[in-house]
Amino acid sequence: MPRGYIGNTDHAWYTFLAAQPDLDEVNFWQPSGGRGFHVLAPGEPFFFRLKSPYKAIAGFGFFALHAVVPAPLAWEAFDKKNGAPDWPTMKARIERYRAGERIPSGNYPIGCLMIANPVFFEPEDWVPEPAAWAQNIVAGMGIDTAMGEGKRIFEACLDRVLLRGERLSAPQPAVERDRYGTPVLVQPRLGQGIFRLSVTDAYGRACAVTGEHSLPVLEAAHIRPYAQAGAHEVNNGLLLRTDIHRLFDRGYVTVTPDLRFEVSRRLKEEFDNGVTYYALHGRQIRVPERAPERP
Repeated sequence: MPRGYIGNTDHAWYTFLAAQPDLDEVNFWQPSGGRGFHVLAPGEPFFFRLKSPYKAIAGFGFFALHAVVPAPLAWEAFDKKNGAPDWPTMKARIERYRAGERIPSGNYPIGCLMIANPVFFEPEDWVPEPAAWAQNIVAGMGIDTAMGEGKRIFEACLDRVLLRGERLSAPQPAVERDRYGTPVLVQPRLGQGIFRLSVTDAYGRACAVTGEHSLPVLEAAHIRPYAQAGAHEVNNGLLLRTDIHRLFDRGYVTVTPDLRFEVSRRLKEEFDNGVTYYALHGRQIRVPERAPERP
């Protein structure tokens, strides 16, 4: 069954993001963290429904990944693509929904529904919500995009994209399912924020070299640099401690084809140091459990 999901969202989240140019991704975050999200597969459509009094579909995108992470990490990964102008604003919104709970650091676990290729409509182009939408729905609901109200909503959203003269870059075959043939599930193109959290999730939130689990000092490194046509794809990433990431980017350390950590002689020659890193030389790195995510 071709699936879609309609998620409830605030007008403030929509208006802020609708004003941002050239968005390649957004974070549709859930303040309570929530449970796992298993409604959609990557590449299936996710619709943004505005709550009362608007009660309309104000845009859509394509689901990429769900993860529960500390709110500061979500802010670092997506910045304004979280739908807020700054971290204090996002933190205040989370706390408003968490029934007065206060953590000075803002280190709340929040659910992140990461959406690629988002499109936001002008108010005159909003799509009517499902006719049978129940007003007690809190988070959202799944729909069948091949029939009934689900099909109406999906086709209306696509028509608005065509009228604006835009092209949906990553999931085009899935978009053209009804007019041009059999549906094809397409892995959405990842942006920087989705890449970071995807790599963090794939590596079990631990540095591939040292096993360090402290999230504030972990970073997603590109194996082939993005500036040199390296893709924002998990198998082009390594989760590294910040110091090792900097050394990796500058060529003082590397990972061999047989997945062993290697430290260059240049580190000692140029800085007369590096004892900590040479102790890691030759170590087999940790890799993701899923084969397609491995480097």
